[in-house]
Amino acid sequence: MSLESRLESSRLVYVLNGPNLNLLGKRQPHIYGSETLADVEASCRALATELGLEIRFHQSNREYEIIDWIHEARETASGLVINPAAFTHTSVAILDALNAFDAPVIEVHISNVHKREAFRHHSYVSLRADGVIAGLGTQGYGLALRRLAQLIAAKA
Repeated sequence: MSLESRLESSRLVYVLNGPNLNLLGKRQPHIYGSETLADVEASCRALATELGLEIRFHQSNREYEIIDWIHEARETASGLVINPAAFTHTSVAILDALNAFDAPVIEVHISNVHKREAFRHHSYVSLRADGVIAGLGTQGYGLALRRLAQLIAAKA
């Protein structure tokens, strides 16, 4: 089966999370809320089942691991949700990896980065993302999965 036909039938979506999101619920709850990353993953898995999607959910504080997961997703996934966290504002390498990914990408930020420090207003990832969700808390992940499900269905 060709890569193109495999991707057309795939319902696999990667959900990637960047640095410090392992501290979700503990770090700055006044900004990021009290839900943990495990809570977010459980919500994503439940919604993915409802939407007929399969997800691979990952978090890393290491840029190269996120890049490796994007490369892995190129071979199997039909979409990608990414909360690059601080790498949003610094990583040309993640942008380059996303530019080699030929399926939809939705960028998610828990906080409204535009109401925060000026350096957070720029996103390298947004240059590739098909959509950006910011400031809707952890609900942004569910909205991103719903949008990807629509885009995947439209392509099939």
